[in-house]
This record gives sequence, C-alpha cells and structure tokens, in this order.
Amino acid sequence: MKVAIIGGGAAGCFCAVNLRRRMKDVDITVFERANKPMAKLSITGGGRCNLTNTFEDIGQMKEAYPRGFRLMERLFREFGPRETMRWWEKEGVKLTVQEDSCVFPCSQDAMEIVGTLARLMREGGIEVRTRCKIDTLPEDYDRIVVTTGGSPRKAGISFLEPLELKVVEPVPSLFALNIEDKGLHELSGTVVEDVKIGIAGSKFEGRGILLITHFGMSGPAVLRLSSYAARHLAEQGYKATLNVNWMRGANEEEVRERLRQYAREGKMVTNEHPRHLTARHWQYLLHRAGIAESQRWNALNQKEMNRLTSVLTADTYPMTGRCAHKAEFVTCGGIALSEINSKTLALKRFPNIYAAGEVLDIDAITGGFNLQAAWTTGYIVAKNISQQ
Repeated sequence: MKVAIIGGGAAGCFCAVNLRRRMKDVDITVFERANKPMAKLSITGGGRCNLTNTFEDIGQMKEAYPRGFRLMERLFREFGPRETMRWWEKEGVKLTVQEDSCVFPCSQDAMEIVGTLARLMREGGIEVRTRCKIDTLPEDYDRIVVTTGGSPRKAGISFLEPLELKVVEPVPSLFALNIEDKGLHELSGTVVEDVKIGIAGSKFEGRGILLITHFGMSGPAVLRLSSYAARHLAEQGYKATLNVNWMRGANEEEVRERLRQYAREGKMVTNEHPRHLTARHWQYLLHRAGIAESQRWNALNQKEMNRLTSVLTADTYPMTGRCAHKAEFVTCGGIALSEINSKTLALKRFPNIYAAGEVLDIDAITGGFNLQAAWTTGYIVAKNISQQ
C-alpha cells in the first residue's frame, strides 16, 4: 500500500509515525510545502510547545472546542489527552502540568517534540518531500491523507476543488483586540487576573488573565473570546463594543458593597482599592469614572459610586479591529464535518481520502487544545487506514 500525507505539520507527522507502527510494509510519503516540516509546531506555545491539556478545568467539550466538539467527544474515547501524554512519555519526553492544566515538555522546548517526531519518521523510513506545493491530488497512491492545517482562504486547499466538498469559509480564530484608547495603551504590559470580557448584545464572553498591550488587549481571556466569537466578529468586520468586568466576575451589588466598606474607612481613593489591580490601572479606572484622585472614599456621592461600580463591572471599550496572535495563528473553518465519516475521518464520498487536523472545521481555544485535536485526529486516521 502507498499512502500520501499532504501536509507535514503536527497532524500529518503524527499520523505518519503511527501508521508506520501499525503497518511495517506500507510506503508513506509526506508532502510539505515549506522548507521544513513542523515549522509551526516549533514555535507553538512561545517555543515551549503546549503539547496538550489535562481538561480538568473544562466542564463541557464545547468550552474547549467551539466548533467540532461533538466529533472530538467521540474521538477522545479512542485517543484523548491521557493517551497522548502516555504516548509522548513512552517516547522519553518528560511532561509537566502547569496550574492552569496546560501540559508542556519538562524541557520547555518545542524542538524536543519536533525532534522526536523527526527521528521516528527517519527511523521508520518515511519519506518527507519539502518545498512541494500540491496543486492536484497525487496519483498512484492507495490512500491520501489531507493534513494541510488551517488556511486563511479556501484557496489553501484548492487541490480538493474537483471533489466538490462543502468547505466552511475560513476566518481567523485566535487574535488580540485593537482598541483605540491612549490611556489604556499607556498601561501596556499590565496583567490583570480573572477578567471577564464579552461582546455587547451577544452571549459571547471569555474569562481568565487579560494582558493590556500597546494596541489594546490580549491574553487568555481575550483569545478565548476571539475563539468563541470568531465568525460573529468576522461578520461584524471586527468592530464591536466590549464589556469588561475587572472584578473577577463579581456583580454590581457585590462590588457596591465593597466600595461601601472603603467609604466607611474614609481613606484616599488612590490608597484603598482592590489589590488585584495595580495602582496605575486603578488610577486609570478612577479617571474613566470621573473621580478625582484627591478625593476620599467617604466624600464620594451616590452618582460617583454608581459610575465607579459601572466601570469596575461593565467597562465598555470600542473594538476597532483585530491583531493576529502570530505565534499560534488558528483558523475557524475548513472541510465541513458533514463531509467526514465521524468514525474513520475518511471523506464519505471518497473513502480512500482522509482528513486530520486543522484542515477540518475543528478549532479550539488557546491552552493546548488545538494540538490535542491534531494528535487525536492524526492517530485515528492512522488506525483506520491500518485496519482496512
């Protein structure tokens, strides 16, 4: 049997290695457009490689996979995060789990992951052809696996056009938010824990650490929001009103009671404030509420208390655009899951052609979930090809 794998990223290389283990005599060729395989994998997680996630903080699969969660639930029964961690540890990669449930190699080096897959492909006699752009489906192969990754345009998988597949229009999924606010920009580098950020007039929201940048906002909370609302924001031209709760999700009444406690103590408003907010950030929020820094808490009138409560729990910012999160660019969209056999990941109308990884309409929030989808789908394809 001859197998062509189109795309030398995480899903494609993982599929090749697992297929070789199951079929010693199969002829496997990986076609990669770039100068070397796994280029994106080498920089993921800031070069540390967020390999997967324990999923301990995930209540429902939809929280991690806004698109494709039902398919991932099914596939995880065969090869999920636990199996993934055991797989890598068996290959000698020691893993560490962070407090946020993200899993990294102990070396904190993505090249250890890249190097392990490269070694296994080399030892398995898997041919890798780089600088090889595929314009048409390769002939003379018994099975074809499409693992080209996410593409910002349908043209990225134009070689599949003759198959007349339904393809969901790709749009960016993980990105930071542009906000034109000079005062906010001056706080660049400020990290705020447990922020809730949403889009006004919608149910989309993200929660977690927020990073204030020189162009607006980023960090896990923002990246989660951009993932959940990827298609909505694209349809709105990346213009929206953002609602920000700076008080760890506390509601208005809870925050108002806290402010009353400050008022009873009678200190200066600049000296007594929520300790998870830096002094500079607090001064900025006071300014937004129209409160002078020279005032004392017990001198604030009801209107001033109400304005400050509103700023702390429902601060509004106009989003003026998006900024790509270059290290982990992910797309929403790809081959529609209705075209895929959910058990084998083969195309329903073309059972000798498979798809795995981000080329499918599956994408996730940041935190190792997108790589887990690559490992899972790559493994499932290898398993099912070997069983035919």
